[in-house]
Amino acid sequence: MSRRGWALFIAMGLIWGIPYLLIKIAVDELTPASVVFGRTGVGALLLLPVAAMRGQIRPILRKWRPLVAFAIVEICVPWFMLGFAELRLSSSLTGLLVAAVPVVGAVLAKATGHEVLGSRRFVGLLIGLAGVAALVGFDVGSANTSAVLAVAVVVVCYAVGPIIVAGYLSELPGLGVVACSLLLAALLYTPVGLAQWPPSLRTGSWVAVIGLAVVCTAIAFVVFVELITEVGPARAMVITYVNPAVALAAGVIVLSEAMSIATGVGFILILAGSFLATSRDRQPPDLEPQARDLFGRSQPVGPQNSERG
Repeated sequence: MSRRGWALFIAMGLIWGIPYLLIKIAVDELTPASVVFGRTGVGALLLLPVAAMRGQIRPILRKWRPLVAFAIVEICVPWFMLGFAELRLSSSLTGLLVAAVPVVGAVLAKATGHEVLGSRRFVGLLIGLAGVAALVGFDVGSANTSAVLAVAVVVVCYAVGPIIVAGYLSELPGLGVVACSLLLAALLYTPVGLAQWPPSLRTGSWVAVIGLAVVCTAIAFVVFVELITEVGPARAMVITYVNPAVALAAGVIVLSEAMSIATGVGFILILAGSFLATSRDRQPPDLEPQARDLFGRSQPVGPQNSERG
């Protein structure tokens, strides 16, 4: 990989590892709805002109139905649920639980008949689920059941989103899809986001919201598109295994969040399980288990859709 490729890869690993930290800071003063409103609103304002200059808006209009579904499943619901969960959970623990997305994606692929689940990937599922069980059983108290359920919704949404992309949006420009999805989400959250916006905010909350919108959303997607161009989608997806480590480190270092033995064990098990669950079993060459996810996560989808995107 070239120096530029490594620079882009490191940048993405850091950028998509810190949203959980920033969300945790933001929800100290803002409601989850207001956080989503601020993040999507500013992100849309920054990305829409870039997508328009590249001619990536007009092609999106003919696919508005799946675009709306994608915006709801990939942004509106999970970003709100992340804020809700982090009112009760630490940012590092939330980031580690979300790392189970590839495991759930593999389960969905098997359940919907889109893909045959071989022994290697089945073992990965069991290991990944064991990691989640370790985190929930030892690091999450019974009082946080609602927060865990909220993260579970996030995980399922993040697993379904790439299926929508692969099936209906893969032929469209990725930056245009993201920009239009952010606009839809911002419009949806404008009434409640503004109504719940406090009269004043501390500097830290402003920095967190702006950081989420500018760095973790607008800049992130521009850099991610460049990363895919530079190193290809397969290598780009390796950031899936870097982001949780960054989320864990950021929470521990910046917010002094506790890291128990169970946290470390769960982290290792989830990453190992995700790696195995998204790896390739021996199969005919026409089957391709990895879909290109606009949000930087590798997901298994049906072979009929795998070459699109």
